[in-house]
Amino acid sequence: MKHRRLYQYLFIAAALYNIGWGLFTSLNSQWLFRFAEMPLMHHPEVFACLGMVVGLYGIIYAEVARRPEECFVLAAVGLIGKVLGPIGWLGQYQSGNWPFATIVMILMNDLIWWIPFALYLRDSWSYFRQQLTPFSLKG
Repeated sequence: MKHRRLYQYLFIAAALYNIGWGLFTSLNSQWLFRFAEMPLMHHPEVFACLGMVVGLYGIIYAEVARRPEECFVLAAVGLIGKVLGPIGWLGQYQSGNWPFATIVMILMNDLIWWIPFALYLRDSWSYFRQQLTPFSLKG
């Protein structure tokens, strides 16, 4: 695979970042609200749950690092999440629910990963296509 070692380092970094962010957010679920000078959440366990989900993505990214030729779908799901997150944030920002300062979460969790993930998907596409087999209804 073209740039295999680079993608391994990329997804190790993504794994470590997501696991770290997930742990931090799960244990300190009001951090974004304090940082953005927003009222604290009445139910911080909701944001803690987001931390757990982001942390679990770290395990997925570790698997992509381990087997980059075989994990196109896992990385595609990750990139889709990294696109949907900013769309959701934009809705919250435009509605006035979240201040602009909350973009720090989107920058670090999503936007900085778009290009590297997209390049990986481009370079791993041929491996993914080779692995596809016709779907069979036979048992």
